[in-house]
Formats: sequence, C-alpha cells, structure tokens
Amino acid sequence: MDTKFIVEGMSCGGCAASVRKALERLGIAAQISLPERTVTVSGPVDEARVKEAVEAAGYDFRGRAG
Repeated sequence: MDTKFIVEGMSCGGCAASVRKALERLGIAAQISLPERTVTVSGPVDEARVKEAVEAAGYDFRGRAG
C-alpha cells in the first residue's frame, strides 16, 4: 500500500534528494514528485516519522494527499 503526502518548498532535484535521504535514514523508501509536490512512501508507515524527516530536511509537511 502506498501513501502520498504533500510537501511544500521542494523546487529542484536537490530538494527532492534531501527529502529522500532524510526518509531513507529512517528506513523509509520514497518516491518524490516535484510537479505534484508529493512524497509517496510504500508499505505501512508512521505519518509522524515522515513528518519528522521532511521537517528535519527543511520542508513543510502538509499531511496526506487526497
């Protein structure tokens, strides 16, 4: 099961890489979509951990998409 989250502030590949690396440090695999401003994670995931990683990377976590 995939879960999609909205992340504000990502504007380039470097931004996406920063968010991806922050999530990977917590053992969370993610796909980033800059045009949609989303992060999609696979499998069961704790939303609080995703939020923590995104904010630690310097971006605004807006919660689940859709």
